[in-house]
Amino acid sequence: MIEKSKSGVSIIGGADGPTSIFIAGKIQKKSLKVKIRNAIYKHKHKRAEKKIVAGAHTLNELVQYALNKYDLVEINVAERKCIEQRINLRESLILQHKPEVLGEMKDIPKPDISNEESVRQYLNKIKARGEMIAEMSDDIIPMNFHLYEIRIGDDVLEMEIDYIWNIFGISYSGNRKVMKKFEKISKDLYLYYGVSEDDIKKRTERYSSLVAALSS
Repeated sequence: MIEKSKSGVSIIGGADGPTSIFIAGKIQKKSLKVKIRNAIYKHKHKRAEKKIVAGAHTLNELVQYALNKYDLVEINVAERKCIEQRINLRESLILQHKPEVLGEMKDIPKPDISNEESVRQYLNKIKARGEMIAEMSDDIIPMNFHLYEIRIGDDVLEMEIDYIWNIFGISYSGNRKVMKKFEKISKDLYLYYGVSEDDIKKRTERYSSLVAALSS
């Protein structure tokens, strides 16, 4: 998505997708408010790290725990949002683990962010790469993807899991009251999933995800 602003053109992309965020224009100094917020986060980050002890569960155990405690519901694999999230994850996995299958499309040069046409061409190439990946055999990146959700009224917490790649992620949205509840649930699930001694020692992605969840 391209957004016009006083400072220039922005490219907005999701965390799992291939698009990064670029902002054209002057780089502004961090405000005092931002500096304070960053300092608070760093403090929470260090405090979270001190609390972490080894104690890991499997993804199957995690799902069973969430089913029992939070009435977790699995989304049908044929539903659009499940399909879309699986596609996004598959593209991310191919870029990370099998980039050679993409040929010259594995490295798409970043655009001139001051030139809207350059940005559009970049996005068109990203789209073309996504379409190419969609046509590839499932054997290239075998997946066992599942999407689950926990509902509070009309608001939803989604839990994304792939059992082959040991991927576990949570996203949620809602009003302030519901967000606090979802945040509490998210921390509980990340803590239950836990980490091993090896995760702590090597500061693996699983360890980093737990620290980030506890620091929120």
